[in-house]
Amino acid sequence: MLKVVTLFLVFMAVLAMFGRLRIPGIGKRSDRKGNLPKPSLCPECGRYNLRGGPCRTCRDRQG
Repeated sequence: MLKVVTLFLVFMAVLAMFGRLRIPGIGKRSDRKGNLPKPSLCPECGRYNLRGGPCRTCRDRQG
């Protein structure tokens, strides 16, 4: 039973090494494409604004 477990672990290690050789960039987050753009800021107060233009607080202050 111990031999079977040892052979299985050795087989999995060899398989992992071949996987790393085939796909060397696996697990690196900095290489991913399609990153989200930075959120826009309100031109008046500088708060984060997802819609663009003046934010709700600036709009409420004006009117």
